[in-house]
Amino acid sequence: MDTNKKLVIGWFSFTCCEDSTILLTEMLNDHLTEWKKLIEFRYMKPLKSNNRIEGLDVAFVEGAISSEVQANELKKIRENSKYVVAIGACACTGQPSASRNNFVSDEINYKIAFYMCHFDYSKNVQKISDFIKVDDQVNGCPMDPKAFVEAVGKYLKLFNITQ
Repeated sequence: MDTNKKLVIGWFSFTCCEDSTILLTEMLNDHLTEWKKLIEFRYMKPLKSNNRIEGLDVAFVEGAISSEVQANELKKIRENSKYVVAIGACACTGQPSASRNNFVSDEINYKIAFYMCHFDYSKNVQKISDFIKVDDQVNGCPMDPKAFVEAVGKYLKLFNITQ
């Protein structure tokens, strides 16, 4: 066990309601003191302004991918992370964000055509494993807090930070 090393993590969010991000910030009420000793939060936009993705041990990715820009960003995250964990239903399955994939043409034209062309969205919304290798997942909408704590513990052990 290396008492000086910290697990370097990033938290990323794509197309979703960001319920797991909200849940994570709530979980910090109970875990921040402990985790600050063990974890370097290198990328976490909801909590800090100085973020970097280089050299991540674990990237936690919430949300589905709905544009080429997001797909490219996700691939960059994968390149800079030893492990990637899909967080929540949208990242793991694409749903419910991918429900628009089932709209018929008339519905698309009427309900979302403006958004599709003005925000450069892809024709379909997809889960993150459609673009990159995913090493682990924490299911739920929002994520299951117990499963997330277990995932953090797993990687703390894997990197010899805890026993």
